Amino acid sequence: MFAITAARIDKDNPLSGLEAGERPEPEAREGWATVTVRAAALNHHDIWSLKGVGLTDKRLPMVLGCDAAGVDEDGREVIVHSVIGDPDAGGGDETRDPRRSLLSEVYNGTFAEKVAVPRRNLVPKPNELSFEEAACLPTAWLTAYRMLFEKATLEPGSTILIQGAGGGVNSALIRMASAAGHRVYATSRTESKRERARTLGAFAAVETGERLPEKVDAVFDNVGAATWGHSLRSLRPGGRIITCGATSGDAPPAELTRVFFLQLQIIGSTMGTRDQLQRVAEYCARTGLRPEIDRILPLAEAKDGFAAMEQGDLFGKIVFTA
Repeated sequence: MFAITAARIDKDNPLSGLEAGERPEPEAREGWATVTVRAAALNHHDIWSLKGVGLTDKRLPMVLGCDAAGVDEDGREVIVHSVIGDPDAGGGDETRDPRRSLLSEVYNGTFAEKVAVPRRNLVPKPNELSFEEAACLPTAWLTAYRMLFEKATLEPGSTILIQGAGGGVNSALIRMASAAGHRVYATSRTESKRERARTLGAFAAVETGERLPEKVDAVFDNVGAATWGHSLRSLRPGGRIITCGATSGDAPPAELTRVFFLQLQIIGSTMGTRDQLQRVAEYCARTGLRPEIDRILPLAEAKDGFAAMEQGDLFGKIVFTA
């Protein structure tokens, strides 16, 4: 089968490790299913894998990709949940299993014509969603859904800040939060992305680091070091930051004096459960909300998509079709 693999790890020039070509088809395992991939979505995780984060030389070559939608062996249209873990080991939540992994870390991923996953990781694809739209849900939209509806514990009408308007998680947050009745502020370094944020439902979009006209109840920050100080300064007393990543670095000043004096909360969030993915899919089907897709490329042109993500030249998701 044709696949996109990480053949080498290079933290300085990650795309040099990408290879496209034939790979063996997935092996049958007890309790697993094989999915014929119709669409797969690119994530920052795939860039980090090429840098050696979560992926070691010993596991190379590795088929990249976490997200996919396709057709299983019984002809059902499905979405692939990419967290490979045991819910029982995580107290009912597979994301808390200490031995969990994502597809493309231990097991081959979704940037291929076929992928094998545990059968419980398959979620029915609603007819209302295209394969390309459905492929965007398992990482970005699932992560945003959990951050907004489980971790943030906000009432409708709350004020929130979303750091960085262009990524898949953040565009999902803008759409869902505005639909839920929140006043949404978003940041970006470019006016074009700020305008796109407003079209997605943001109440206002400002330059990265710019002072907001009001303090907010919660900040969603997956940028990390570059925006952390601004996130802390933007919160009202008792507010909270929900973080799911640190694309600009994970070691900003903690500013503990501000944290304890204003009784701020910092909450980590990682992906979501299989059941939450099913709810995300139904949420999109029922509300009419759809993932923002920046571009759709054939799998053979995947390197162009990787280059666009590495350069930040995107708004929403990059999707590959097999």
